[in-house]
Amino acid sequence: MNKIISTDTHTFTLSGADHPFTVSLSAEKLQEGLDLITLRLKADTASTPAQLTLGWSHPACDIQGSWHPAQDRNRSFKADWMRTLRSNAAASAPVYALFNSVGRNRLTFAYSDALNTVYYSGAISEETADFHCKVQLFAETTAPFQEYEAKLLVDTRDIPYYACLQGVQEWWSAMPEYRPAFVPAAAREPMYSTWYSMHQNVTDTQIEEQCRIAKKLGMEAVIVDDGWQTEDNRRGYAYCGDWETFDGKFPAMKRHVDAVHAIGMKFILWYSVPFIGKHSKAWGRFQDKILRFNESHGAAVLDPRYPDVREYIIHKYEDAVREWGLDGFKLDFIDTFYSPELQLPSTVEGKDYESIPAAVDRLLTDTIDRLRELNPEIMIEFRQMYIGPAMRKYGNMFRASDCPNDSIQNRVRTLDIRLICGDTAAHADMIMWHPEEPVESAALQLINCLFAVPQVSVLLDKLPPAHLSMLTYWLSFWKENRELLLDGRIEPVHPELLYPLVRSVKGDRGIIVAHQDIIVPIDASVSQWIVVNGRRQDGLYLEVSDEIGAAKLVITDCSGDMVEELAVLLTSGIHQLAIPASGVATITL
Repeated sequence: MNKIISTDTHTFTLSGADHPFTVSLSAEKLQEGLDLITLRLKADTASTPAQLTLGWSHPACDIQGSWHPAQDRNRSFKADWMRTLRSNAAASAPVYALFNSVGRNRLTFAYSDALNTVYYSGAISEETADFHCKVQLFAETTAPFQEYEAKLLVDTRDIPYYACLQGVQEWWSAMPEYRPAFVPAAAREPMYSTWYSMHQNVTDTQIEEQCRIAKKLGMEAVIVDDGWQTEDNRRGYAYCGDWETFDGKFPAMKRHVDAVHAIGMKFILWYSVPFIGKHSKAWGRFQDKILRFNESHGAAVLDPRYPDVREYIIHKYEDAVREWGLDGFKLDFIDTFYSPELQLPSTVEGKDYESIPAAVDRLLTDTIDRLRELNPEIMIEFRQMYIGPAMRKYGNMFRASDCPNDSIQNRVRTLDIRLICGDTAAHADMIMWHPEEPVESAALQLINCLFAVPQVSVLLDKLPPAHLSMLTYWLSFWKENRELLLDGRIEPVHPELLYPLVRSVKGDRGIIVAHQDIIVPIDASVSQWIVVNGRRQDGLYLEVSDEIGAAKLVITDCSGDMVEELAVLLTSGIHQLAIPASGVATITL
C-alpha cells in the first residue's frame, strides 16, 4: 500500500502492508511554512493494523544542529541506517527539530499521537545529503480498533528553533486529550529532597532536622524518597508494593507529616508505581498479574490492564492522603510499564484493556482525578523521560532525570524539558556537591539550573558556613526572580553546544546566564538586565547593540556580597565586566 500527498515543501509517502482499513491522507496549509498532514484509518470491524510508515525528505541545506527531547549530550546527526527514536506516553515525545548555527528553524515536525508508541527520525542520507524523515506507526503490538486519526505538524518557517518548539507545545496543549494538569503555586517553590543526601537510610527525625534548616533557607517542601517503606538499604525493590511505613524509621507517619507541616513545609512522598516486590504481602495476590519480573530488582511490574491492579494502586495513594495528609507524590518508574520485548504472556482472565498505553492512561487519569477530589492542589512529580504532552495531563512537576553532581547535565536536561513543557513546573535533578568544593564551584550546581525549580539534596547541617551563605543567596535570588526565570520568554541558544547562553525576558526585565566563554548581547529593550557569570572564570564581555547611555551597575559575588557599584556609560560596542566567577551583574538602564 502506498499513498502520496504533496505540500509546497515536501512530498509525503505513506507505505505499509495491506490491511482491512480504509486509509486517507490529506494536507492543510495553516500558513506560509506551516502544514498539517492528517492520517485517517477506518475499518468495518475492530482490527489490528499493519505497520505504517509516513516518510519524506528534506535537503540538508543550512542545517547544523538537531534537537529532540531524549537527545541528552549527544547532539550529533544520525545516519538513516541507525536506530530510530521511540516515543509514547512514558518515553520522550514525538517531535524533532533541525536548525542552523544561529538557531533558525529549517524543519520541525511533531506528531499528535503522544500516547501510543511511535518510532520517528530525521536522519541524514549518506548518498544524497538529504534528511530522510519518517514517522512509523503500529510497530509494536497494538490492540484492535475500528478508527484512528492523527496529525503531523510540519514547520519550515524561518524563526528561532525554540519558537517552533513553543508552537508544538501549544498545539499539543490545545488538544482535549492532553489538557495540562493544574500547577499549584507550591510546585514552583524550592524543595528539599532526601535522595542524594540520605538515600534509603531515611528516618523521620533526620528529615525533620533537615527541614528546620531548609525552611530557613527558603525551601518550601520536602520530597521523601525511597526507603521509608523498608529497612532494606541495598537499592532494590523487593519490599515495594505494600506501601506501609517501616516502623524502625517512621514509627508514626502522621505525626511526622504533621511535624513537617508545622515547620511550614509541604510533604511529598515517593512511590514506585509499577513495582511489586517478591517479599511484599501483596505478592501472592498479584504475582499472576504482572508484565515481567526483574530478578536484579527482586520485583515485578504490575499489569495495569487489570482493573483490580489499578484500583489497588490508586487506593494506596488515597489512603496516604487521607491518613497521613500528604501534599503530593513522586511517582516513579512509569516508563517500566512499556517494554513489549520483555513482556510475559497474559494468562489470567479479567483484563478490561488490551492496550498497555491505554491502561496506563486510565490508571493515571483515575489517579489524578481521585487525588484531586481529596486535595485540589495535589502535586505529582514525574521524571524524565516521561515528560511528553500525555504526561502533562497527570503530572504538574517534571524533573530532570538523575545526574548526581553533574551541573552541566542538569542544565541540558532542565532546558530540554523547558522547551516543550509549557507551564508545567520543570524541576532540576536533586542538587548536590562535595562539602570541600570551592564555593564558586559549588554555586555552579545552582546556576546551571536557574531556569528550573531547584531541589536541594545535601545534608544542610554539614555544610561549611561559606556554602550555607552561598546556598541562602542563590535560593533567595531564585525566589526573587522566579517569574522572570520560569515565566519569561526563554531563549536557550546553541543547543548543539549544550546551551552555553540562556536568556529570558518578561516585561521590562531580562536575565542572561553565560555558561561558557561567550560574548553576552544586551540592548535597550528592557530597563534592567541581570547577567550571571555561570563560569569558573572571572570576567565577561558585553556586546551593546544600542547607544544605551548612562546605567547603574551592581556586581556581587557568588554569595551575594557586593563587589562593586558604579555608574557606567554603555555605548554601542564591546564592554568588559569584572564579574567574579559565579557572580552577578545587575545593569539598570
